[in-house]
Amino acid sequence: MQLVFLVFTGEAWGYLGSRRFLLELDQQSDAVRGLNSSLIQLVFFSFDININFFFDCLEKVMEIGSTGKGFSQGNKTFFAHTQVSSDTNEALDALKLAQESLKSEGVTVSNASSSNPGIPPSSLMSFLRKNSSTSGIVLEDFDTVFANNFYHSHLDDSANINSSAIVAAASLVARTLYVLASDKKDSTSSALSSINANASLVEELISCLLDCDPGLSCELVSSYIASVDTCPSHYVGVVLGEPSSTPSTNQVDDISRFVWNFLADRTSTPKGNTTVCSKDCSNNGGVCIRAETDGKGICVNSTTRYVPAYSTRLKLDSGTWKVLPPNSSDPMGMLDPVWTESNWNTIGLRVYTVQEAAYDQLVLLGGLSVTILAYLAIVLTKAYITKALKQD
Repeated sequence: MQLVFLVFTGEAWGYLGSRRFLLELDQQSDAVRGLNSSLIQLVFFSFDININFFFDCLEKVMEIGSTGKGFSQGNKTFFAHTQVSSDTNEALDALKLAQESLKSEGVTVSNASSSNPGIPPSSLMSFLRKNSSTSGIVLEDFDTVFANNFYHSHLDDSANINSSAIVAAASLVARTLYVLASDKKDSTSSALSSINANASLVEELISCLLDCDPGLSCELVSSYIASVDTCPSHYVGVVLGEPSSTPSTNQVDDISRFVWNFLADRTSTPKGNTTVCSKDCSNNGGVCIRAETDGKGICVNSTTRYVPAYSTRLKLDSGTWKVLPPNSSDPMGMLDPVWTESNWNTIGLRVYTVQEAAYDQLVLLGGLSVTILAYLAIVLTKAYITKALKQD
């Protein structure tokens, strides 16, 4: 059994990340070369910081949705929203077994209400559109109603989430994956009990990716990239030039570059005796990480890829973007908007100063004086001309 980690962005903008990934997979582009269509059936995870983590586990799909607002009022319950199938039942059994192993921490998992119309809005929808038989689970901190007054705003920061809930969800999912991968059904095994999320790493990631202090200047991020900004931005961004499978500084935002470097590092093995990046690093599955920090980077063996997230209706042809017609065979594509933005490169600003009241009064007095003098001049000139004409 193979586990694959993916990170999606732009899901709130018409599922840009997941839909673009599936399209690139169909086209077997350079960004996904070597991957096959079996990856449309994934076990995947999404966290409350607008970044989605995914795992490939045969035909089972799991997504962690909103979990950061869990554990409210002492209630340590997560809800499993399911796409029902026999594979889903197997994943649910593994999830329940993982819950049993966390019983001492009071973490529980309940099935979502059967009255729900289906799964909540999630990246899983993109995969279901691709293959309706895909089984899946979406793990959330709500049953029937999603509630977040600050969703996708600058106030949706670390103060709006509970790090303990994220740690618990991560531990729960990690143990679920272990059960599925090892096929061991003993919830009391020492191996299962030893699997726990790194709470200090979660806290560090939260402070780096959600706060301005320390923000992207934190030690963890600085060890991988040279961030452009200190305050993290979760805006999906704008495609300015030709999309590339290499996350470069001038085209890819700080968080995306950090996550790519972080995952490449954590899932890598050293590439022979060579540590410094060279031109042949990309050969045989090598990638260059930490190149922004010292200009050299480290060459490692990793299958980490980067796929730009943009509309499936956009295509760059000979340096010009073209908008493709809606795809009638894709229900999501029929309603696929193409998001655009103003060209901020030509933005300008004109500033006017406001004079004091005394200056305005002086201008008014001057205007009245000119008007009166002009009137008197006209009257006197008229009288003079009239008198001159009578004498003639």
